[in-house]
Amino acid sequence: MAGFSRTEACSVLLFICLFLSFSEARDHLVGGKSDAWRIPSSESDTLNHWAQKSRFLIGDSLVWEYDASKDSVLQVTKRDYVTCNTSSPIETYTGGSTKLKLEHSGPYYFISGAEGHCKKGQKLIVVVMSEKHRHVLGVSPAPSPAEVEGPAVAPAPTSAAGRLSGGLFMVVLGMVLVVM
Repeated sequence: MAGFSRTEACSVLLFICLFLSFSEARDHLVGGKSDAWRIPSSESDTLNHWAQKSRFLIGDSLVWEYDASKDSVLQVTKRDYVTCNTSSPIETYTGGSTKLKLEHSGPYYFISGAEGHCKKGQKLIVVVMSEKHRHVLGVSPAPSPAEVEGPAVAPAPTSAAGRLSGGLFMVVLGMVLVVM
């Protein structure tokens, strides 16, 4: 029975690791919890804090959980996001449990459909990274919502899944280098 050479084994491990780190689409619960789609209690409680620290890739999905009898999610243009204009959304989501697949890179803008909520801070910018932002040793940071909108937006925590796949890649890469 013929075996793999060390170089072949390292190549296979490296390929598997790269495949796993770049192919897994993730669901992102907006705000990291089911009751996050609400008026923030403070400037540091905004959803844009959460979004800035998260990394969104093409194929990932955003998931909102909210009370459908009291609120909705509107996907809007940048202009409507800034002005909190609810009259002409790109899409309207009203089901109480909304899942939206991120199909292209760049910014996505969301505001609450409940009257007055957007002006009180219930809004979100998600920036999806393009393929050119991916590096051989992992995923580089996406532009922050602050770069897209202006200074009113702040950071939030990275997902554990992203840290895990990047960490797994580094462990496998280290093993490959030791074996060689």
